[in-house]
Amino acid sequence: MNDRVKGAFLTMFGGACWGISGCVGQYLFTRQNMDSTWLVPIRLGLAGLLLCGYYGLRNWRQLIDPWRTLRNARDLVIYGLAGVSCCQFLYFLTIQLSTAGVATILQDLSPVLILGVTCWQARRHPQVFELFSVVLALVGVFLLTTHGSLTDLAVSPAALLSGVLSAVCVVIYTVWPRRLQQQYPTPMLQGWAFLMGGTAFSLLFRPWQVHYHPTTAGLIGIAAVVLIGNVLAFSSYMSGVKLIGPTRSSLYSFAEPVTAAIISTTVLGSAFTPWDALGFLCIFLMLVLLSLRHEPAVQTTGQKS
Repeated sequence: MNDRVKGAFLTMFGGACWGISGCVGQYLFTRQNMDSTWLVPIRLGLAGLLLCGYYGLRNWRQLIDPWRTLRNARDLVIYGLAGVSCCQFLYFLTIQLSTAGVATILQDLSPVLILGVTCWQARRHPQVFELFSVVLALVGVFLLTTHGSLTDLAVSPAALLSGVLSAVCVVIYTVWPRRLQQQYPTPMLQGWAFLMGGTAFSLLFRPWQVHYHPTTAGLIGIAAVVLIGNVLAFSSYMSGVKLIGPTRSSLYSFAEPVTAAIISTTVLGSAFTPWDALGFLCIFLMLVLLSLRHEPAVQTTGQKS
C-alpha cells in the first residue's frame, strides 16, 4: 500500500509538472516566438547534461555501465530516442500547432495503445469494458478535435497526427525499459535519453543556425521547461511507473491535461469549450476503466527477444 501511495503521488506530481511545462512551452511559442525545432534540442541537451553530470559525479562506472552490453545499449537507444526524445519533440510540436491542453489530452491516448500491446502479448481479445474504454477514448478525441462537427476540425490535421504519434512514443518509453529499470536508477536512464535526444535533434535541426535570441523571460521559460518538464516530470513519473505499473500510472497522470487546461485557459487565454470538457471527461472515464482492471504482466519487446 505504501508503494501504491508513493507511486500515485509520483505519477500525479510528474503529470502536473508536465502540464506546467507544456503551458510554459505554449507561452514561449505564442509570446516569445520560439520554435519547437529550436527549443526541444536545447531543452533535451541541457536536461541530459544535468542528470548525466550528477550521476557521473556520484558513480561514473554505473553511469556508463548500460553501454557495456549490446542488449542494454540497444534497449537504451530505443527507449531514449524512439520513446522519450521523439515524444518530447512531438508533444511540443503539438503545443505549437494547437494548445497545451490539446497536446496533453491527445498524449493521454497512450493507455489504449498500452492495452493493445497487453492483449497482443497475452494473445487474448479485449474484454467488454476494455472495448468500451476504447470507444470512450475515440469519442473523447472526436469531441476534442471536431467540437461535434462532422465536417470541420477544431485542431489542424498536423496537430492531431503529432499528438497521436506522441502517445505512441509514450507507450515505448513506458513499456520498454522495465528490464533496464531493474538494473539502474530511473533518473540516470532519463539523463541518457535526454542527452541522446538533444544530440540527435541538434544535428537534425541545427538550432545554432537559427538567428533567434531569447529575452530574459524566454531564458526563464527555457529553464522552467528543462527543470520542471524534464528533470522533475520524467524522473517522478517513471519512478511512479516502476512502483505501480503503466496502467495505474496512466490514471494518475491525468493531472497533466487538467493542469495544462486550467493554466492555458486562465493564464494564457486559450479557448476551452463545453465540447473540450466533454472530450476530457470521456478520456478520463477511459483511464478510470482501464485502471480498475488487474495490472497485467506487460513484457517488454526487449524481454521477448
